[in-house]
Amino acid sequence: MNTDPAAGPGARRFLLDLPLRPPYDWPAMLGFLALRAIPGVEAVHGEAYARSIRVDDARGWMLVRPAPRESALRAELHLVQGSPGPRLLARLRHLFDLDTDPGPMLAHLGRDALLEPLVAARPGLRVPGAWEGFELGVRAVLGQQVTLGAARTLAARLVALHGEALPAPPDAVFAGIDRLFPRAARVAEAQELGLALRMPRARAAALCGLARAAAQDPGLLGDGTGTQALEASLARLRALPGIGDWTAQYIAMRALRQPDAFPAGDVGLARAVAVDGRRPGAPELLARAAAWRPWRAYAALHLWTADAGAGPRK
Repeated sequence: MNTDPAAGPGARRFLLDLPLRPPYDWPAMLGFLALRAIPGVEAVHGEAYARSIRVDDARGWMLVRPAPRESALRAELHLVQGSPGPRLLARLRHLFDLDTDPGPMLAHLGRDALLEPLVAARPGLRVPGAWEGFELGVRAVLGQQVTLGAARTLAARLVALHGEALPAPPDAVFAGIDRLFPRAARVAEAQELGLALRMPRARAAALCGLARAAAQDPGLLGDGTGTQALEASLARLRALPGIGDWTAQYIAMRALRQPDAFPAGDVGLARAVAVDGRRPGAPELLARAAAWRPWRAYAALHLWTADAGAGPRK
């Protein structure tokens, strides 16, 4: 890790190279994040992903792009407070799915007749993670029954109302990234959230319930280690009001780093495996996906990617 104390006004600059196991499809990862980028918090510029960050006592901005050397990403951190620590590094690796060994996954999914050509065409696909579990949970709830663009608009309103303001950015590439994503405790205490965000009361209640649960139990939505058992994690999430199986599975895929999470009720997945125009129901799709275990999350990503219109809205 390199440090440049004079990198910008009020900020220290750190450079970290993040090793990965190839193949790795950075354009696909970047495209996924770009479609879901929350105004005020994150943005994509060219081949780089930028966002505001807060981990323990560290806060500021980061910019991630391919490293000059092969088989690595380079993270450029501009911190107005704190220094990079192990949890920040874990967040980076979690977000970009850098700890997966693609060999066993590709070999397993490649034995399936449906997935074999998809895996051969895009062997470097990884499941995008989350910078922070609560943020991903909020994205999932806000995206229920609305378009991707509408979900981003709702998230931007939430950030503008309850996100912590950052000082002036140290570099033009961070222009417009002026907020940290709200903490769970702040959202849990928010009044008239549905009215403020202009969304249905039931979804606002689900959002507040998720925030209260996450504030009381910080491990509920993961810490980037992916150590919770899948079924136990899903049961805890589905017990919350307004959190159905799709939302729980999606959170498990991205926030809890569960490689076998699988939203069987997803319309896009059903469309991707349709035969002669007939889409399977959730039970039938689950039976079909049994052969993809324990890598069903990666199978879902390949199916979504093969049909751009089938991707999840969150």
